[in-house]
Amino acid sequence: MNKNELEAYITETYGVSAEYPWLRYPTYAVFRHKCNQKWFAVVMDIPRSKLGLNSEEKVSIMNVKCDFILIGSLLEQKGFYPAYHMNKANWISVALDGSAEDETIKWLLDMSVDIIGMTWKSL
Repeated sequence: MNKNELEAYITETYGVSAEYPWLRYPTYAVFRHKCNQKWFAVVMDIPRSKLGLNSEEKVSIMNVKCDFILIGSLLEQKGFYPAYHMNKANWISVALDGSAEDETIKWLLDMSVDIIGMTWKSL
C-alpha cells in the first residue's frame, strides 16, 4: 500500500480526512479520531536512515498506535520499524513501500483507532 492508497482507505473506512499541520513539512499527514481528535495515524516521508537503514533515500511511513505486546513480534517482520519520532513503547512505524502487507496495515489501523477511541470512552 502506498501513501495515496492509504489516505483513500482511511478516508473511506474511518470517515476522516488528512490534516497537514506543519508548514515546514507540507506532505506530512495526520489522521485524528472522530470522537476525541487524538491522532491515530501519522504519515511522513523520511530518509531511510531515520529507520536505522543504510540509505538517505526517502520512504513514506505510517506511524500507528499499537498494543505494546505486539510491537516486538511486528519488528521481526519486513517493513516494520521502531516508531520514528514517537513513543516506541506504544507506536510503530510501517514502511509504505510494499514491504508490509496491506491486510496487516489495515489491521494495525483498526487497532490504533480502537486504542485511541478507548482513551475517549474511559474519560
